[in-house]
Amino acid sequence: MRINVLDKSLLLAFMLLLVQGCQPKQDKIFVAENELDAARLFIRSALDGKFEDAKLFMLQDSVNNSYLDIAAQFYEKMPAAEKDNYKGSTIVIHSSTIINDSVAVVIYSNSYKNDHDTLRIAKKNTNWLVDLKYLYEHDQP
Repeated sequence: MRINVLDKSLLLAFMLLLVQGCQPKQDKIFVAENELDAARLFIRSALDGKFEDAKLFMLQDSVNNSYLDIAAQFYEKMPAAEKDNYKGSTIVIHSSTIINDSVAVVIYSNSYKNDHDTLRIAKKNTNWLVDLKYLYEHDQP
């Protein structure tokens, strides 16, 4: 059986596509360029119930992950109408204070609840990330 050049090319192209398709998918890399970008991306993801996306903009430690898991569980138990209100809300940034070259504090609310909350944003390497535990612990003695 003879295989011509066109058949060899098609076979090679098919094999390359097959090998490429078997490669593990690379996770998307999201980068927040400044403290406001990190806050906005994190908050929007959380308001929309996209907690895996929110996690991409958060400092990874066990306490932060636990707080985010609790928020996700709480969100899942909400009535659909309340989830829709969060999804339809806008983010209001009340203030952003740069503490130093790698730490900022952002005070925000959403148009649905209008409760002011505070996030600490930290720069790790060149990426700004939310330190969620600050939201829960900054007022504790």
